[in-house]
Amino acid sequence: MGTPSKRIYGAHLTPVEVSRRFILPKIKHLVYKYLWVDMFAGEGNLILPILELVPPEKRPGFFEKHVYLYDIQDSMVEKARENAEAYGVPRRIAEKNIEVRDSLANYPSHLLDKGLPVYHVTNPPYLYLGYIRKHREASHLLKYFEGANEGYQDLYQIALINDARHGLERMIYIIPTNFLYGYSVSNKIRLDLLKLYNIRSVVVLEKGVFEETGTNVAICFFERKARPLHGIQRFPGVKLYADGSMVEKIYVLEPQHMYRAGTEFEEFVDKCRAPRPLRVKYYLTIEEVEECPGSWELVLVDANAYSGGSYSRVRVNVCRELYERVKRNILFIRTLDTGTREGRAGLYTVRQVFGADGILVTRAKYRTHPIQLFLEPEIPVEDQLLLKDYFNTLLEYFRELTDSEFMTTYKYSNAEYTRKYLGLLQARRLIETFPLLSLGERDRARLAGLVEEGRGDALVDFVCRVNRGGPVRIKPPHTRLYRRHRSSIR
Repeated sequence: MGTPSKRIYGAHLTPVEVSRRFILPKIKHLVYKYLWVDMFAGEGNLILPILELVPPEKRPGFFEKHVYLYDIQDSMVEKARENAEAYGVPRRIAEKNIEVRDSLANYPSHLLDKGLPVYHVTNPPYLYLGYIRKHREASHLLKYFEGANEGYQDLYQIALINDARHGLERMIYIIPTNFLYGYSVSNKIRLDLLKLYNIRSVVVLEKGVFEETGTNVAICFFERKARPLHGIQRFPGVKLYADGSMVEKIYVLEPQHMYRAGTEFEEFVDKCRAPRPLRVKYYLTIEEVEECPGSWELVLVDANAYSGGSYSRVRVNVCRELYERVKRNILFIRTLDTGTREGRAGLYTVRQVFGADGILVTRAKYRTHPIQLFLEPEIPVEDQLLLKDYFNTLLEYFRELTDSEFMTTYKYSNAEYTRKYLGLLQARRLIETFPLLSLGERDRARLAGLVEEGRGDALVDFVCRVNRGGPVRIKPPHTRLYRRHRSSIR
């Protein structure tokens, strides 16, 4: 069969330390009660450490009765057999219980008749359907998303729903954190799976775990419900960071929010939209400039021309109407953290950051580029500055409240914090809570005072009162912060 690339199969090998540190302590009292199965075993690094809980002389018999590993790649199966031998498992038993199998297409249902319940511990393949459709070398994977699997968005979701269909009691999955935090990419699998299973606990790794992917992952511990039922799920979680710090918290997932974690931000923008919201248009495009020729000169940053650490500038002559419109709208949005505290996602002024009049899109629109905002109705410069500080105060408040869980993790880097991306829809909805157009002079002064003080909690209460006529409780997560030595996982 050969050894295809990890990217084509969505396979990323799990360090042994992940099993020893996070999984073995949770299952050590159960080792003789289950069949321990990994249907996407790779080199066996998740399951084989279980043998460390068994006396060496008993390992061959235990392995033969309790452990089954599968992988689609011949080379991985051979390596897993060698690793099992290193734990004292005879070759003949390793060959019998570690086999080549495409478990996504050919589920090992015969294991359900072995007399012991199956406990599936796995790091399944993950590859997003959008990627598969765009890359010919991965097109053979489209078959997994047909028939009953239509609507799922990632290979790991196919693995999860296969276990659910076969009635497994317990699973431990190492999967992308978009399972917890994603929007449309994860809504269906969360609704389908969490009707059947409770999440008992989770470990979120805000740090690099796999050598060839920057995907953030979570270790999720699932347990089947007595009967299918949608309801609020509460469970403990731990989040670990590259600097050795960790946060313990209680996660609360609600069906009304598609069981998505970190919904405090969404609750606020849903419930506290202003009666007269500002509307926002994104981007100044080259087409708009070319359609409005004139003698009024603008100095613009070219968002599509970044080189040597800065954006190129262009000078354009436009009609007076467009000139004044660009000059009157002074704000741009940075959707992506740069990696420094001064460059976090938020609203900024074009003049202060770039020394230019505006930001021009000369080719394709990219959500991660700096994007100029055009507000309707137009508001004075001082009110735009108030909007900027309002937006950034609340954004930082919800980032601290939720540990930025409502934002998308961009990628691992050497930045002083985990870089996040703020969606344009999220930014629009936060702007729409800005209550300025509905306020009298007294409340305007109060709004400005709260923004200047930078008190996010008081600002949330004020906005909910003036926009809704009364308080709206935004539930805070139960969080405790701990400092620890640097993790041994690299």
